[in-house]
Amino acid sequence: MGTGEGDHETQAAQATASGRSVADHGQLTIPFVGEIFGTWEPAEAERSAAWELYLELITRVSVEELDRDEGFLREALSSLYTIFNTTREILRRYGPEVAPPLAPGHVSFGVLAVTVLNRVLRPLLASWHPRLSAYESQRPGGRDPVAYEREWEHADALRGEIEAVRQSLVSLARTLQEVAGVSDLIDLPAPRSPGGRTADGAPAGRRGS
Repeated sequence: MGTGEGDHETQAAQATASGRSVADHGQLTIPFVGEIFGTWEPAEAERSAAWELYLELITRVSVEELDRDEGFLREALSSLYTIFNTTREILRRYGPEVAPPLAPGHVSFGVLAVTVLNRVLRPLLASWHPRLSAYESQRPGGRDPVAYEREWEHADALRGEIEAVRQSLVSLARTLQEVAGVSDLIDLPAPRSPGGRTADGAPAGRRGS
């Protein structure tokens, strides 16, 4: 039997009364994975884990767009590899509390984290890390590593896959932000200079392009 609107409201009221808010995300679209449907009723441990992973994501290269003429592919891959390890550490530290048994139609921190690890990060790192390493090993001594990397015939393909993974991580970060109950730390406004302009030179109140 399907759950009606009244049942959903009752569930939300019960969760709120017990100190748990219901985060009903409907669908979370993650490139390479598809759509994850479900309601997340986070326990306190999941909120804490969500904040830790959110902070990890937003302070790394992984959620920043990697433009063609700037950025370093090796740095981006290394950043993603660090997120892989950090996420496993968070899961290990909080244990079963962030991956409880779930009723159909529900998700947890553990479900989202492991899905992103195994179906988004792992395929990229397993495929591209050894290929980039093999190319780097052939760099002539004294050659600028950034210029050498940009000449790689597979650089644009790797850049494209990193961008798809970045979109996945931004989507995950938005969900973690909501569950952790914190402000948006991804799209921060450009800081203003004493002259009333932002750091990028735009008039105050308007960000640069």
